[in-house]
Amino acid sequence: MCIIFFKFDPHPVSKNAYRLILAANRDEFYHRPCKLADFWGNNNEILSGLDMEEGKEGGSWLGISKKGKLAALTNYMQPKLDKDAKGRGELVTHFLTTDVDSFSYLKKISSEAHLYNGFNLIAADLNTTKGDVFCYYGNRGEQEPIILTPGVYGLSNSLLETPWKKLQYGKQLFVDVIDQSQDLTKEDLITELLKVMNNQECQLPDPAIEDQGKDYILPILNKYAAVCVRCPGYGTRTNTIILIDAEGNVTFTERSMIDGDVNQWKTNTYNFQLQSE
Repeated sequence: MCIIFFKFDPHPVSKNAYRLILAANRDEFYHRPCKLADFWGNNNEILSGLDMEEGKEGGSWLGISKKGKLAALTNYMQPKLDKDAKGRGELVTHFLTTDVDSFSYLKKISSEAHLYNGFNLIAADLNTTKGDVFCYYGNRGEQEPIILTPGVYGLSNSLLETPWKKLQYGKQLFVDVIDQSQDLTKEDLITELLKVMNNQECQLPDPAIEDQGKDYILPILNKYAAVCVRCPGYGTRTNTIILIDAEGNVTFTERSMIDGDVNQWKTNTYNFQLQSE
């Protein structure tokens, strides 16, 4: 389970406004090995965390490049997984390393959708002459990817904007914070967004999530019904905040659980500027 909220505005009217505000949680087994977010290798071009699970090494759930490519992935909640399916994390890393535009990339992925278990993928180009372009594709929904209009969006483990109560509740908390964003320092904005992403208030009853998860054991499903998931051995282990201002300055903050201990966390922040075309 994962959850992402984001607002994008390619042409903010104020220099104090942000082109992008994104807040995301990665929910995973605490013991699953991964690398914390960092720039890859020696070229310092691409920034993301990386999965290190055997057979899935090098995949990711969220990343951004200095060239202005951004990708974010959530799994689609389904009771039975195909163990022979391709690793979904490669959908993020492949986009970050390709020169193909976001819509064309998702169009290609849509033709190969049957090779993967259920997923949602946000892909964006942040350095185009047309302004920022955000696209979405989910392989359990429409056959074609869509180009998103500027605005506020929420995505969890169903299709984009599916009205799960936890998504609607978290999105309202997110909107309440970003409405204050121009009056907050960057550090305070990040702090407030992290508070949103660590909200553990269970949003039940919720017929939508219960219907999609009807094959799950209900007590487990109940623990999934909050923005921040907490189960024994599984739950929210990474919070990520990405801010991009009107000048193309990126602030990427990751708060990660250490050694599977819910009481130990490490926060890293990276700052860089998007490369101009």
